[in-house]
Amino acid sequence: MTQDELKQKVALAAIHYIKDVSIVGVGTGSTVKHFIDYLGDIKGDIEGAVSSSEVSTAHLKKVGIPVFDLNAVGTLDIYVDGADEVSPHKHLIKGGGAALTREKIIAAASKKFVCIVDESKCVDVLGKFPLPVEVIPMARSYVARELVKLGGQPVWRENCITDNHNAILDVYNFNIIDPIKLEQIINNITGVVTVGLFAMRPADVVLIGKGTEVITL
Repeated sequence: MTQDELKQKVALAAIHYIKDVSIVGVGTGSTVKHFIDYLGDIKGDIEGAVSSSEVSTAHLKKVGIPVFDLNAVGTLDIYVDGADEVSPHKHLIKGGGAALTREKIIAAASKKFVCIVDESKCVDVLGKFPLPVEVIPMARSYVARELVKLGGQPVWRENCITDNHNAILDVYNFNIIDPIKLEQIINNITGVVTVGLFAMRPADVVLIGKGTEVITL
């Protein structure tokens, strides 16, 4: 199967997790695009969705699914999203699509976080994928210097403005042995909005498209 076919297969598998769920938390990315398409096929069974990005919001509305503000909904039963890397402990790196802050908020507000990926995203140790950090624009250089002190090599993602009107630093050369500790340290740097480590709130279920199967972690 091609990588895109694996993404379709794992996105379809996630539909089974939204039985009896009225409002679905929806993430961002290429695998989630397929999930939204499948969600559109059963839109009569749900009330709507809470979206993590303007891109996903537009796609949800295109397939006829109402989009709600998280403030109006409160706690969600389920959140479905992809990842850029997944560890065996279900810790994640996210933010390749620059939606990490809203994704982290929705994940925190959800009882169950289902992560959908193809097998290329699975690693033993996080860090090969550059770690995204969303920062307040005026703090970009300061935060970059602090990240260098931690051993990373930050690169400003030029021409990228998040939905929150902030900047992204992509940090290379991190070998993330203790993702919970690193998440806490980076989040505590003044000027950081959030870091794309999902370790303090990891995925509850990871669906992995591998070969012709979908494996559950």
